[in-house]
Amino acid sequence: MTHAVPFKTRSIALFCGALALAFAAHAATPKVIKKVPPEFPREAAQQSISTGAVKAKMLIDGDGKVTGVEILEAEPRRVFDKAVTRALMDWRFEPSGEKQTHEVKLVFKNED
Repeated sequence: MTHAVPFKTRSIALFCGALALAFAAHAATPKVIKKVPPEFPREAAQQSISTGAVKAKMLIDGDGKVTGVEILEAEPRRVFDKAVTRALMDWRFEPSGEKQTHEVKLVFKNED
């Protein structure tokens, strides 16, 4: 299942397209109960980078806590990775009792 959830903050517009890949074939898409938008990196603004996108996979434990983040794709490379990792580690999902993964694509746009 794929869905988009808009985020808007002072400095970024963030869109999440999510694709869940559960370890169990019959498991449902993990339900997000807490989303933390990443901050637009100061270094990107200083380098006149105003847009970017990062596709990441979160590892989720049975309690719904994100235990790891893997960057799958990034454009430009390595500019937004740390901000995405920090934010996604604070996301929480509804407990399922099973380990799961969840992929999101975060699109950055500097609005300042």
